[in-house]
Amino acid sequence: MGFADLLDQVGGFGKFQWFHVTLISLPGLLMASQNLLNNFTAGMPVHRCSLPSNHTNLSAVAVDDMQLLRVFIPLDPAGNLDKCRRYKEPQWQLLLNSTPLNSTRSSLQTEPCLDGWSYERNEFLSTIVSEWNLVCSLRPLKQMSQTIYMGGVLTGAIVFGGLSDRFGRRVVLMWSYLQLALLGSVTALSPSYTWYCVFRFLAGMAVSGIILNAVSLKMEWIPTSSRTLVGTLTSFFFTFGQMILAGMADCLRDWRKLQIAVCAPFFLVFGYSWWYFESARWLVLSQRPEEALKSLHRVAIMNGKPEQTEKITLEVLQSHMKKEIESSRVSHSAYDLLRTPGMRRISICLVAVWFSTSFAYYGLAMDLQKFGLNIYLMQLIFGAVDIPAKLLALSMLSTMGRRASQATCLFLSAAIIFTNIFVPADMQNVRTTLACLGKGFTSASFTCVYLFTGELYPTVLRQTGMGFVSTMARVGSMAAPAVLILDEVFPALPSVVYGASAVVAGGFACFLPETCNAPLPDTVQDVEDKWSGKRSQQQETFPLKEELVMKEELKEASLKEEGTGLNAL
Repeated sequence: MGFADLLDQVGGFGKFQWFHVTLISLPGLLMASQNLLNNFTAGMPVHRCSLPSNHTNLSAVAVDDMQLLRVFIPLDPAGNLDKCRRYKEPQWQLLLNSTPLNSTRSSLQTEPCLDGWSYERNEFLSTIVSEWNLVCSLRPLKQMSQTIYMGGVLTGAIVFGGLSDRFGRRVVLMWSYLQLALLGSVTALSPSYTWYCVFRFLAGMAVSGIILNAVSLKMEWIPTSSRTLVGTLTSFFFTFGQMILAGMADCLRDWRKLQIAVCAPFFLVFGYSWWYFESARWLVLSQRPEEALKSLHRVAIMNGKPEQTEKITLEVLQSHMKKEIESSRVSHSAYDLLRTPGMRRISICLVAVWFSTSFAYYGLAMDLQKFGLNIYLMQLIFGAVDIPAKLLALSMLSTMGRRASQATCLFLSAAIIFTNIFVPADMQNVRTTLACLGKGFTSASFTCVYLFTGELYPTVLRQTGMGFVSTMARVGSMAAPAVLILDEVFPALPSVVYGASAVVAGGFACFLPETCNAPLPDTVQDVEDKWSGKRSQQQETFPLKEELVMKEELKEASLKEEGTGLNAL
């Protein structure tokens, strides 16, 4: 018997769970916006050098007059206006000869955009790129802003993972809501690129705190039989959030307005989060059983089981979690994630799975402009493809189990990435379709790994473990854009790296234990007993008390039978 039995007694998945899970999941509609916001706030508008200051009288005409612009702006190898250079002197003769010889064109002297750049306002009204001229030699700063944000997410996974195991899921989750609402909104007031990056880093930390604690706070109040369905369905909030982001970005098209639109609602979320119930599991293991008992009684009443408030006493609660309480008296640290064989096996495999899933996901999702279609439409398509992908994940998790589902999603995403290498560049529709399918399977892999990780780690280390492995996911999301630089060496090389990473992670997933329909482990010893593959040294030296009692009972029964036989004789 354990805490799962108590959840069944107070109503299983009842009204409380529905209300609790819904309130915690609603902010997920805006969580996708945080991670994918850079596609729009740092969108790259079509641009060219501004005309020389002594020709400002021609600026109004030249904006739409391609022929006249060629007098001032050279053409790039693709035949478009160069984005980073202009002629030192106007080349009026080009008005007469529209197709100059290459030798003539190369002999004309050019210079950088000394008077700044002009930006088209068709796709974006304002982005950090157009506001701070993050183009040409400063173009790497565009991707750097996303890398810094993901660095904040990584830092938050380390910091908030440990803090929530010490101070509780509810408190840290509420603080993360407030931090994101405040600093995310202040980001829209950034006077410079440096301040923008600072605020985005701190907002990224809050995003980690929200994701990690929301997952655990939901899971630790859900009965074993409902975890798969609830875990998958609540992930759809993130999916719909991607589609909402496309709509908001298309309507606003100004990075400051969009920044406020996706962050200010968290003030409201912070306001209602005071209602959240702290994890009763965590309260018991933190030597606060009286508070846990009050929470269980309130849950029983909300679920229509008021009679259970008399049956579930402090003694009953402590007897159900006796082993977990004794284990919690020992302090735990991140070292415990690798100290024992079972925990070490789980942590190493999960590190590979989290890294590869995030690596491939953000490699596809963070560069929508490369597909050549309307960026808002691409965001909508990339969000919509998650719906069938996650329904597939739900079916796989229920029928195939966690391990097979995780490995299958990774292997299929790798197969699609490799296939796309051999599709000709002019078949853009086919390449985009395959990219959407690959993104769908990586999204399904995310759905699997969030649920899988929470089921593998014990309660006493669940948040620390989630923080540890999701740290590698943030490393993957930071590394993904950098890999795109490899296409200068060989165009297919980034895809080879993404695909190979998914294959390796799929192999590691095959070595994870199966957790489908298994009770959540509460202690490190639970993990070792279930999945280490061998009994602990203590168990090998000292047999369990129950085993000794059983042997004594069998011995007494055997003696009684012998006595009965002698009496019969």
